[in-house]
Amino acid sequence: MRQVGLILEDGFQLMALAALSAFELANTELGNEGYQLTVLSERGGTIRSSMHTAIETVALGVMPDTLMVAGALIPSPISPGLRDYIARAGNEARRVAGVCTGAFLLAEAGLLDGRTATTHWAHALNLRSRFPKVTVDDDRIFIRDGNIWTSAGMSSAIDLTLALIEEDHGSALSRSIARRLVVYHRRPGGQSQFSALLELEPRSDRVQRALTYARENLRKPLSVEELAEAASLSPRQFSRVFREETGQSPAKAIEMLRLEAARVMLEEGRHPMDIVARDTGFGDRDRMRRAFLRSCGQPPASLKRSLKLMEDSTAA
Repeated sequence: MRQVGLILEDGFQLMALAALSAFELANTELGNEGYQLTVLSERGGTIRSSMHTAIETVALGVMPDTLMVAGALIPSPISPGLRDYIARAGNEARRVAGVCTGAFLLAEAGLLDGRTATTHWAHALNLRSRFPKVTVDDDRIFIRDGNIWTSAGMSSAIDLTLALIEEDHGSALSRSIARRLVVYHRRPGGQSQFSALLELEPRSDRVQRALTYARENLRKPLSVEELAEAASLSPRQFSRVFREETGQSPAKAIEMLRLEAARVMLEEGRHPMDIVARDTGFGDRDRMRRAFLRSCGQPPASLKRSLKLMEDSTAA
């Protein structure tokens, strides 16, 4: 049975405990061949979350097979004792994972020096400035660099844990657990943290309705007239309100949605370029290629190759 320890500190986010949920479900299928889970803190005892919810922890001791480290809502320097324990884990644990702002604790212990890591996008600049020896990629769901793993914020802890289980027991088990958790199996580590709809941030229900309609009908031409009808506005009103609320023209916003959908299909790795272009509404590969060059600075074929390399390194 593999030992998994999750280190918490005062002010941790309750979502960090999602990192253990997939392991817990794995035990229902693996039984004695599964995982022994322990919630840790430097001195043990009661630890309180950012919502002041209390949880009992065990003091640091024998190094587990897999050490996971969750950070606080607002990252702050850690004690020398905790820093030394995490530093030891780099050599003594089979693998170490930083969940969300847990990357700050790994970086402070020196485990991320010369490595590539991720964290919640809102904290990436702080991580980059505090630890210049770390290559911070703030657009990844999770990253594996050697035996060190880091994940983005919130629900990405589940994606990371599913990847760890897949490494231990294969993809069939991780897919089964994903179904139990009612999550997508599993988002690739290279998937972006960002969403086009969230970036556009429409304020009114009408514009939101038009964008939702567009995302569900990307294969259509999606003219301004069609979007305006979905928003119950005249085309002239719609164009004006849309730009006021999103800062983008309708055509540019639709291109963002198409690019996001195309990128997801490329990450899945099962679709020929012609199919990706057709299903996301670009129509042909050349038009899609030009859109990727404008937005990403590289053609979709190069992006697909880089995503494949990242997935291969994660599986290595």
